[in-house]
Amino acid sequence: MLNQSNQQTSIIAQGAEALIIKEGGQIIKDRIPKKYRHPELDKKLIKTRTKKEAKLLEKASKLINTPCPETVEFNEIKMPFIEGKRISDFLEQLDWEDICKKIGSSIAKLHDNNIIHGDLTTSNMILTKENNLYFIDFGLGFISSRIEDKAVDLHLLKQALEARHFSIWKQCWAIIEKSYNSKDREKVLQQLGKVEARGRYKKGS
Repeated sequence: MLNQSNQQTSIIAQGAEALIIKEGGQIIKDRIPKKYRHPELDKKLIKTRTKKEAKLLEKASKLINTPCPETVEFNEIKMPFIEGKRISDFLEQLDWEDICKKIGSSIAKLHDNNIIHGDLTTSNMILTKENNLYFIDFGLGFISSRIEDKAVDLHLLKQALEARHFSIWKQCWAIIEKSYNSKDREKVLQQLGKVEARGRYKKGS
């Protein structure tokens, strides 16, 4: 909910699942009620998903740069606002080789702790003026030790790079793949090949 206070409050993004509200130096992720669901079921789902995302953020923040929740209510997560450039808008203009190295190593740290981001795109990455790379929005994330889930996580990022950063995506992916120094690296990359083959088969059928 929007907080009536002396701090400047503004909605900076609105998706299907949540409002992203900036309030002073903080971000509030406010999950939106769904009118098509039974009210009690809706409240239960919102509470469960909010709690789940907050736990993922807290765990991830101990491994990589990501905002750690400060307070959690049944439908809201309040966390620090990360000031910086969204990678999706500026990658080609930045030191993309260094950024891609950081992307690969950060994903490896998450995967080695069985954290699946679930929405790995450059839209969910921010570079601060101190040159620190932050991952944001773990709303689709979950915990899994399955090699398949880690491979799909990488597959989503590879597709996002090709779609958003077509002119440099192959070079970017090569660096990310090399920097993905997970303990299960070979298994995950091998499975990634199978995931991609399935996609090509579906397109050709």
